[in-house]
Amino acid sequence: MNPTPSQTVGPFYGYALPFPGGGDIATGGITVHGYVHDGAGDPVPDALLEFWQAAPSGDLTGAPGTLRRDPVNGAVVGRNGVDFTGFGRVPTDADGRWTLRTLVPGNGYISVCVFARGLLHHLYTRVYLAHDAFLDSLPPERAHTLLAAREREDLYRFDIHLQGEKETIFFDFG
Repeated sequence: MNPTPSQTVGPFYGYALPFPGGGDIATGGITVHGYVHDGAGDPVPDALLEFWQAAPSGDLTGAPGTLRRDPVNGAVVGRNGVDFTGFGRVPTDADGRWTLRTLVPGNGYISVCVFARGLLHHLYTRVYLAHDAFLDSLPPERAHTLLAAREREDLYRFDIHLQGEKETIFFDFG
């Protein structure tokens, strides 16, 4: 039997899963950006991040049919730009950087799924845009790893550290 992608070290997803406009969940709201770092603190240039979030009202349903395709060749040409889907998929660039444009989630956080080389299984974390009571339930020296730094009114920075002293808190939903 041949190994499956979860039994070998990828990145298999970087060629087919990103799509144009994947980081544009909504316009006219906020921008969240950052870097993905490995255990040595080096950037991860081929990670893929998926984001799920509630609408500003707190609704978690999102809109179906998020992508538009070219009617001639079937290529993905982006989103329709109107419906709030609550979903985004962003690859990191050569410097490990990623950017997401969205609306402030009504529940206060954005869920993140991290795919990266060397990970046999993806990792789950959250981006909190402001302090939340949930953060008080975590060890104080680690809770800050889930809190985005506000750089200005509509811009937040959130770096993801896969290992090491600055390791981001990851959740086990299994």
